[in-house]
Amino acid sequence: MIGAILGDIIGSPYEFDQGNKSKDFPLFSERSTFTDDTVMTLAVAQGILDAGKNADDETVRQSIIRSMRELGRRYPNAGYGGQFRWWLRSHDPQPYNSWGNGSAMRVSSAGWLFDDLEDVLRAAKLSAEVTHNHPEGIKGAQATAAATFLARTGHSKAEIKSYIEDTFHYDLSRTCDEIRPTYRHVESCQETVPEAITAFLEGNSFEDVIRTAVSLGGDCDTLTAIAGSIAEGFYGVPENLRTECPARLPEDLRAIVERAAGQSSLTEL
Repeated sequence: MIGAILGDIIGSPYEFDQGNKSKDFPLFSERSTFTDDTVMTLAVAQGILDAGKNADDETVRQSIIRSMRELGRRYPNAGYGGQFRWWLRSHDPQPYNSWGNGSAMRVSSAGWLFDDLEDVLRAAKLSAEVTHNHPEGIKGAQATAAATFLARTGHSKAEIKSYIEDTFHYDLSRTCDEIRPTYRHVESCQETVPEAITAFLEGNSFEDVIRTAVSLGGDCDTLTAIAGSIAEGFYGVPENLRTECPARLPEDLRAIVERAAGQSSLTEL
């Protein structure tokens, strides 16, 4: 989960195509900050933990809704989209058939908190459909969580690529060099998740995956949060970057990271 948060923080200055589409950039600057990607990543983690890993579907959904609304209202200026802001304020929050990449940006804890792929896919679906109940919104969340789970459980990149292509039918045939020239800010799962997975597949270390994702441009914080989640599972996070995560989060958000780390079957989140 730290990989997703670091991806968000590192990608944040370059969102809305503000980067130069290069892998040569400072990882942190005065503009590097957590955004809605981090807040909602931690909200989903908190919701799953509050419900309990063996809770029924409706209990998990309601717990995630409560957590997302709690943290979303606590951090109202984190950068939410218009429909999601409406959902946060609504007296009767209902899913709004979104296929946006918000479902994928916030799902990484599902890949860490469960030890069976079917449980991961179930949790990812539940976390998505409280808002993003369009099939593409659910698919993007499930693909991200599955890739994270497979990465952290010892599968090769070839195996991860094959599973994502066969199960979710994403096109992972393009290279980053082919994607980069025409890629622009877009907020759909369909045009974010495959690109993020491709950045992971091409990167040769955690940091290189992060730099590769940022170099594509577009919705950089979300793209890099997704890629960072998978990269953490595969490579782990170098200690010099790991220490940057709590240093850039307020105490209440750090506490959720620590709680989730204590509940994971692995020590790294």
